[in-house]
Amino acid sequence: MTTRLTVTGADWTTPHIRRIHFRSDDLSAFAGSDATDRYVKLVFLQPGVTYPEPLDVRALRGILPPEHLPDVRTYTALFPDVAAGTLAIDFVVHGDEGVAGPWAAHAQPGDTLLANGPGGAYRPDPDADWHLLVGDESALPAIIAAAAALDADAVARVIVLVEEPGDEAAMALPDGGRVQWVYRAGGPADGLLLDAVRSLEWPVGTPHVFVHGEAQEVMHRIRPYLFGERGLRRDRVSISGYWRYGRTEESFREWKHELAEAERAAAS
Repeated sequence: MTTRLTVTGADWTTPHIRRIHFRSDDLSAFAGSDATDRYVKLVFLQPGVTYPEPLDVRALRGILPPEHLPDVRTYTALFPDVAAGTLAIDFVVHGDEGVAGPWAAHAQPGDTLLANGPGGAYRPDPDADWHLLVGDESALPAIIAAAAALDADAVARVIVLVEEPGDEAAMALPDGGRVQWVYRAGGPADGLLLDAVRSLEWPVGTPHVFVHGEAQEVMHRIRPYLFGERGLRRDRVSISGYWRYGRTEESFREWKHELAEAERAAAS
């Protein structure tokens, strides 16, 4: 379902993350959506291009030239209130890089976006012995939502990779929750999250795990550790790459498809 979102305000939650607040006349698509990793596909129209109404992005392929197609970016939807028609989205902003970040940096009340969705599949299992939440800035909104959904007596360990000290974001954690911030500090991020997960002192019992972020780190480093060395069952782990260094979202989708095909071939 396509939802029209109108900006009502914005604030910087960290030096590199701008939270945009939206309102919609119809958030019925979110009714019954309780996944803490709920996401929407935001549609960024190309300036000067006239699009048919109602807009169906998939139907435009093969009709419009590639340079006229809207850019579509995936973001976590925070705090949707169907009755009030409000939600928020956190955007990572690094100067003029990308499509969504620069838009968010300059967003003003009254600006509009189209959003398709929501999707989502993860919510912390209240019966889990403990919870492990791991990711970089791209996963931070989903981690914030998951932390807020934990029971008051839950045990949780949170590891988040950000650029530098000062980029830490506020999150609500139960008394049994601990958060560790890991910093790139201008250097390469290769292996930093895996090192932090490896060095973690695991609480007693089996965790329910959420690990999302840069695909190389998540899928090729942390995933083998969790399934191989830690021996976790796949149904206890939500793990996926949100993005890939050096790739747009379009080329990243192609990379994910190629990875899935290669893994299916290796398993057969």
